Amino acid sequence: MNKLLNIAQAVPRQFVRDYAFKSDLKIKWVRPEKIASIRPEKSGDLGKLPPLNVNEILPEYKDSKELQNADETVKSLFKLNNNRNHLTTRYYRDQMVREVQRHAQDFGSMEARLAKMTAFIRRYQEHMEQSPRDRVIKVRLKELIEKRKKFLKYLRRWDYPRFEWILEKLDLVYKPPPTHFHWITRKESLQKLTDIYCDNIKEERLEAYHKELQAQQIPYLEEAIKKMVFVRQEQIDCDVPVTVTEQQIDEARKELAKLKEVRDAEAAVTRKQSDDTFH
Repeated sequence: MNKLLNIAQAVPRQFVRDYAFKSDLKIKWVRPEKIASIRPEKSGDLGKLPPLNVNEILPEYKDSKELQNADETVKSLFKLNNNRNHLTTRYYRDQMVREVQRHAQDFGSMEARLAKMTAFIRRYQEHMEQSPRDRVIKVRLKELIEKRKKFLKYLRRWDYPRFEWILEKLDLVYKPPPTHFHWITRKESLQKLTDIYCDNIKEERLEAYHKELQAQQIPYLEEAIKKMVFVRQEQIDCDVPVTVTEQQIDEARKELAKLKEVRDAEAAVTRKQSDDTFH
């Protein structure tokens, strides 16, 4: 008895695994990058502010005759590029308001207020790209984006044609909040990726099996026609009721001819594609 136990312990056990690990599926999940709320991709700003003209004069001095005849050094003092940033922001704001205002003195309508906020938002976004650690501007930018979302939500509810028009004019995309919040987890994402992976494998194998069956159609029909002809001739020679008709044989031959035409056409296309790739 002891000898048998020693022999059983000496023989190494072999375990056969009939299931797959996650590493066998070759599925890699990467957590999606978190996009800040101040970025244009999150705020919905598709367009950017147009580049400023180098020779753009301050709006208050555009019609000044003295400035037109002044020296270039004096003119440079009144150029928009050489003045404070808030003047450039105000210039962009006025330009955007003119595109959507209802009349020349309209500065308080819903469209004008949205245009003002959009000008400031895009101006602040440009500033944040250059100075990402400016917390004051970052807070202002977040507040403006949230305020504009509330205005767009109100306009979408009460005047949808005007809402669509303002989005087109200001080059915006409205992104409503989700109906319910849902955390992105690794486990759930891996389950979805695994399902997609298994579905792809199933489709590939079904397609391969379909091609295999298609490849067997022509030999099968050729063999079937030979047997049908043989059975018909044997039935005629033995003077028994004929079960195989000429019409059935002709239909099988027509189907065989069609399959051969399709095969030749596919072979010609494949040959042409290979020649194009080599040349």
